[in-house]
Amino acid sequence: KQKQALAAKLDLRPRQVEVWFQNRRARTKLKQTEVDCELLKKCCETLTEENKRLQKELQELKSWKLTASYCMQLPAAATLTMCPSCERVANGGDGPPATTTSIPFTIGPKSHFINSLSHPSAAC
Repeated sequence: KQKQALAAKLDLRPRQVEVWFQNRRARTKLKQTEVDCELLKKCCETLTEENKRLQKELQELKSWKLTASYCMQLPAAATLTMCPSCERVANGGDGPPATTTSIPFTIGPKSHFINSLSHPSAAC
């Protein structure tokens, strides 16, 4: 009845009024779909960035865990000492003096890596 009345008012056939409303519904639905699609794209981009950030953070944490694990597993004898007289680095603790190396460290003008349990000249 409403279609008939509107068609008579607009001097159109009822089928034309019907098609006009169908087209209007289709356009409205398409616009809403486009809006939803844009919203989903933005959400996807945000989640992708968040995922990348979290992956990077996870890699850093794994790296720190491995580093901490490695540092905690070092025996006391594996600590390095630096003799202030000859500035050579040696394995501190109970290791033999033959483990000394002549690789200089360039940390600063007066670097002191001395094992408090051993005499400074024992590294040489």
